[in-house]
Amino acid sequence: MAGTPYLVDSNVLLRWIKPDDRDYPVVVSAIDAVLQQGAVLCYTSQNVAEFWNTCTRPLNRNGYGLSPQEADRRAKFFEDKLQLLPDSVAVHREWRRLLVTHNVSGAQVHDARLVAAMQVQDVRRILTFNDKDFARYRDIEAVHPRSVSAKHS
Repeated sequence: MAGTPYLVDSNVLLRWIKPDDRDYPVVVSAIDAVLQQGAVLCYTSQNVAEFWNTCTRPLNRNGYGLSPQEADRRAKFFEDKLQLLPDSVAVHREWRRLLVTHNVSGAQVHDARLVAAMQVQDVRRILTFNDKDFARYRDIEAVHPRSVSAKHS
């Protein structure tokens, strides 16, 4: 991979496709800033699953209430711009190791899966609004979009 690779977390992707989100300007600024630094932005199948879940979940259940067809259109927006980190047996094995090593439970199993993909693919940075959720992973630098856009505004 040329340039510094960043995984883009689902919470960033969800705001990137929703111009009326209050954090949309922060996301656009952060993505522009890391791209200007020559970074390569990546996503995983796990990101798409989380993205699709939120997009198609009803509004009254904290979702976007979109049809599968509209979720597909919006997913293609970032899939065309970002690089897919492939899933593999190595990612699964690393994920399972992380679950046990870091005593992961509940919803945090999804973040561990992202970290596993990152470690197998040698990606050390994740652009996320939930930077504290990645603190347990010493080899991963969680970068909050506000910290990137603040440096480059």
